[in-house]
Amino acid sequence: MAEEKTNGTSDRMGGDLGFEAELFKAADKLRGNMEPSDDKHVALGLIFLKHISDSFEAKHAALLTQYPAGAEDPDEYVAENVFWVPPPARWSHLKAKARQPGIGKLIDEAMLAIEKVNLSLKGVLPKEYARPALNAVMLGELIDLISRIALGESQDRARDVLGRVYEYFLGQFAGSESKRGGEFYTPRSVVRVLVEMLEPFPDPARKVQGRVYDPCCGSGGMFVQTERFLTTHGGRIGELAIYGQESNYVTWRLCKMNLAVRGIDADIRWNNEGSFHKDELPDLRADFILANPPFNISDWGGDKLREDARWSHGTPPAGNTNFAWLQHILHHLGPNGTAGVVLANGSMSSSQSGEGDIRTAMVKADVVDCMIALPGQLFYSTQIPACLWFLAKNKAGGYLRDRRGESLFMDARKLGHLVDRTRRERSDEDIDKIANTYHAWRGEMDAGKYADVPGFCKATVKEEIAGHGYVLTPGRYVGAAAVEEDGTPFVERFAALQETLEGQFEEAERLTAVIRERLAGIVYVS
Repeated sequence: MAEEKTNGTSDRMGGDLGFEAELFKAADKLRGNMEPSDDKHVALGLIFLKHISDSFEAKHAALLTQYPAGAEDPDEYVAENVFWVPPPARWSHLKAKARQPGIGKLIDEAMLAIEKVNLSLKGVLPKEYARPALNAVMLGELIDLISRIALGESQDRARDVLGRVYEYFLGQFAGSESKRGGEFYTPRSVVRVLVEMLEPFPDPARKVQGRVYDPCCGSGGMFVQTERFLTTHGGRIGELAIYGQESNYVTWRLCKMNLAVRGIDADIRWNNEGSFHKDELPDLRADFILANPPFNISDWGGDKLREDARWSHGTPPAGNTNFAWLQHILHHLGPNGTAGVVLANGSMSSSQSGEGDIRTAMVKADVVDCMIALPGQLFYSTQIPACLWFLAKNKAGGYLRDRRGESLFMDARKLGHLVDRTRRERSDEDIDKIANTYHAWRGEMDAGKYADVPGFCKATVKEEIAGHGYVLTPGRYVGAAAVEEDGTPFVERFAALQETLEGQFEEAERLTAVIRERLAGIVYVS
């Protein structure tokens, strides 16, 4: 990204975040003998501390001018959704002490002090800055560097910049941790597809209150993109009710900090048993569900949940979580709710252990709205291709077209570009193409007229799906593209390829004859 120039300089760390790599490199130096999983909490904790301190000090300065008696009253800050920051924990205090050998201990004490007076942060903040493995000099340098983030910007602008820095760091740490990184971070381009298709926005006219849920929320990326969509389309942060659950305590902490940096108020639950065995929100019926669950998990304890009320389309196999996730999500959808779920490709076609029967029941119940095949190399945790399931409780119409008995298939495997040797991303144009196709098919206003595109999308009725044995792989329905990328029809391209291949066969035969002739002329001398 290009960095914004302000007054002829480029060191204010605002704008388009051209400094992220520099900041991440500084944080990376702190690692020493630490694992990346430990390292990320050091940097992200400081970014979080800078954010809440900036928000506090802006409110503190305003109170000193308008109502001096309330400047040290915590209640004045709670009313404005601002965390109370005690004097020893304020960023200005820590920055002044950044070059002292005991800075790590001071930061730990600051984190403890903040948790003590802000109960929603209890147990969330990292407190490992005084450990010997952390270089105090480099820690001080990192504090100085973070101090320059959004320097001189407005409070709203600073919050946005700090949030984007936090998101950048999450992505970088996910890449560093490879498979484990996928447990807490879903690539932004994948999340954007889900959000742009579902369009999470409260709309009382169609009985959509704006309840958003993720049963395996990781570091909260689904919620961040959801709120970004809301504000981009004229809404305000706080209009959506955010609910989530996470079984990994470390990841839950990342999520709480990530949302706080963005100013997003949310009900995020944690327990180590997970959403299947201890559903923290059993009565929730959400309008929008977005999820990238840990799929293909074989040891999820399904044998203990054989008679669970959530399995309305069939008991999921004890050896795979995929259809347990889909049914858990359907269970939590409101009567007009829609969901987007990332799953392994096998979920579209597997027939083992009763999975085919569950998929058949879901199609017959008319809850499968759209299926999208994704390319490989999109995720940090796996290189295998995945797919997107879009589920809908009510296809009858309302403000949308009546889609009962119909599903949309899209093959997006050719979309996207490699950003390095192991990972692929989608461009904004790719995301718009997918989302706009779905919106047009649903009959949304201003979305244009939908039309099947051979090789890319096909609107299909239940009877045709039944003819394919209820397999939901998009390639079975969309067919082959009529014209290849260079504009040459497939028949002509095939004929040209066949002609080239025949010529290569002839050349191979000629060379074989030459080699045999020369071998025959070799005289062996003993």
